[in-house]
Amino acid sequence: MKQVRLPSGERVPALGQGTWYMGEDRSARKAEVAALQLGLDLGLTLIDTAEMYAEGGAEEVVGEALAGRREQTFLVSKVYPHNASRLGTIAACERSLKRLKTDHVDLYLLHWRGQHPLAETVAGFEALQRAGKIRHWGVSNLDLDDMRELAVVPGGGACSANQLLYNLGCRGIEWDLLPWMAQRGVATMAYSPIEQGRLLKHRGLQDFARRHGMTPAQAALAWLLAQEGVIAIPKSASLARVRENAPAREITLDPARLAELDRLFAPPTGPSSLQML
Repeated sequence: MKQVRLPSGERVPALGQGTWYMGEDRSARKAEVAALQLGLDLGLTLIDTAEMYAEGGAEEVVGEALAGRREQTFLVSKVYPHNASRLGTIAACERSLKRLKTDHVDLYLLHWRGQHPLAETVAGFEALQRAGKIRHWGVSNLDLDDMRELAVVPGGGACSANQLLYNLGCRGIEWDLLPWMAQRGVATMAYSPIEQGRLLKHRGLQDFARRHGMTPAQAALAWLLAQEGVIAIPKSASLARVRENAPAREITLDPARLAELDRLFAPPTGPSSLQML
């Protein structure tokens, strides 16, 4: 089972579970909890969530799914930018912990760049680490200029991960941001790894998957898992889709297949603005 090494040396699963859009409809809660629990059963033990998702509703779903299983899970959550002052970061984390029904988060991220100086947010993260409320911290949706700025903030070199929009159809970060992060051991967390389902309709990917004995979703996830230092976090409330996603960990794409996907989804030929959803 492929793992990704964090700067601390800890290894985490390269394929996890996302929760964006969970917690928005109480009638779907039972299915969402069941999907996350099935994922845990199948070894998808990294779960990503955020205070933004359903304004805390997704964290409540995760808290229910983790009942009695917290210790087997690598739990990730995020702080809103408008909450990311030093004291605001601490208070937001405390609220998230209550919703998640746990005493700590394994990785806590700044959701995107906001009005508060990065130095304040890092100071909040460090206070939470000293209190045992978070184990690692990182960021999300920060471009290369942001990451360079973060690197010179006091304590900023301890950033563990940057969560970014990254999939076969969105490869702009490969030009400069991913190499910069790789040189420093900062992990990449790829959100929307199948582009919210849109990649599954791509005829070229459908044909590729059929010829190589996999589904389009498995092909898209296997491609991400073939990239060094990348963690993919597909979200699904469907038991069938969770069962489909999990085997992507066992698929190895050889150089010829990777080249075929490069022909279908061209890598970047120059710098571009950071893409976000």
